[in-house]
Amino acid sequence: MYATNVRNLKRNPSEALRHAEEEPVLIMKGNQPNALLIHLNQSIDNTYRQLKPALAASLFKDRVLSLGAAAQVSGLSLPEFVEHLTQLDIDLVVPDTQTTKEMDTLDLWLS
Repeated sequence: MYATNVRNLKRNPSEALRHAEEEPVLIMKGNQPNALLIHLNQSIDNTYRQLKPALAASLFKDRVLSLGAAAQVSGLSLPEFVEHLTQLDIDLVVPDTQTTKEMDTLDLWLS
């Protein structure tokens, strides 16, 4: 699935339309999925197969699903789903206060 942001869509809508002929185009607004552009000649089944990774990515980003569960929903293998998230610029790990403590402990062990 091709992803673009609103700024690029405004700058070059023809590019998004060309991509939509092949696959749905995910429109991002502020790193959040905002809209979906679907070509009218695409079959419903083909569109559904391509939407599953987008839905799974959104559910993973909102921390509704774990990485493994989201990969299953997407219909992709785990490495393929990780690549999909990378293309959408979605972080796999969100650091928290515990992360800092764990990194400090790791630094002590490695020194």
